Amino acid sequence: MNTPIYLDHAASTPTDPRVLERMLPIFTGRFGNPSSIHAFGRDAQAALTEARDKTAAFFGVRSRQLIFTSGGTESDNLAILGMGAAKEYRGHVITTQIEHHAVLHACQRLEQLGTAVTYLPVDHTGRVSAEAVREAIRPDTYLITIMYGNNEVGTLQPIAEIGAIAREMGIPFHCDAVQALGTEEIKPEELSVDMMSFSGHKIGGPKGIGALYCSEKMKLVPQLYGGLQERGKRAGTENLPGIVGFAAALEFALADLPEKRRKLENIRSRMLEELSNLLPAETVIINGNTDYRLPHILNVSFPGVSSESLLMNLDLGGVAASSGSACTSGSLELSHVLKAMQLPEAVLHSAVRFSFAESTTEEEIIRAAEICATSVRRIRKE
Repeated sequence: MNTPIYLDHAASTPTDPRVLERMLPIFTGRFGNPSSIHAFGRDAQAALTEARDKTAAFFGVRSRQLIFTSGGTESDNLAILGMGAAKEYRGHVITTQIEHHAVLHACQRLEQLGTAVTYLPVDHTGRVSAEAVREAIRPDTYLITIMYGNNEVGTLQPIAEIGAIAREMGIPFHCDAVQALGTEEIKPEELSVDMMSFSGHKIGGPKGIGALYCSEKMKLVPQLYGGLQERGKRAGTENLPGIVGFAAALEFALADLPEKRRKLENIRSRMLEELSNLLPAETVIINGNTDYRLPHILNVSFPGVSSESLLMNLDLGGVAASSGSACTSGSLELSHVLKAMQLPEAVLHSAVRFSFAESTTEEEIIRAAEICATSVRRIRKE
């Protein structure tokens, strides 16, 4: 029996064994509460400080500007709802129609509480215009929140340009960088970003750990109440094994980004080449931006084939792929990202996302493409 092929790394990655090796001593030997004053607590606090310093160094920020959270969703919520609470939910927020639901649903909550929200459209490649952001700014705009790279189609947004506009206008700028982390060089301060969200399980780290970079200029109202951990911004005993694992995952994931990107580009290109060789070119349609994109995501439509049917066939053939965000893949609803891109109905209903890792082999790509092409022909009854 053939080994299953995992092509859904944008949803979650396997934990790097080297990361697990760093985490295990924390579970078994440095298990104290970092807030305790005895030797066990001090030892845990030392491990926490070391991991925080390492993590901050990767992003080129100061250690005190990092808030450890349970993941990308909490980081997004803390930034958006924390800023909203600081403004007593009065004013205006700008976002886009293709954000992750962690951002969109947080913005919808702001609307329920009295904030006005503008959801900017994107072009047919999933990219927002920086000038559209400028034009949407109002005198009472208190936050701009736009993702770095889209998790469904991989399109990169003009973050530096938007950051420059936000800085010029004196408006705080939050960026969800969860999907871009691990393939892009990310320095929040160089991008004029005031808050940036990250998650560990997208880069070979454990699930349940993330971080929010937060400039000291930002006045966030905590969304969890309890102790004074994380400089009073996020109550609760720190997930020390997860934090150490996150720092280790960053170390390994960012070790040689140019080489990693080259490998991922080659894997993506090979998958597309194989699909194009096995199926008529006009029946394999790439979704997303061809120039500004993440290297590990390939979103492709097969008109005449429903996404649900194809994913079921792929799964039966031992290939794990996705129709988009893992947070909504159990739903039959069409992708809000693809709808925002205003794609033709046949393209919209037949999209599948393949996402890769450096460890993805050529053999896996060839076999996955063959299984996909066979499934497409079967469903089309060719």
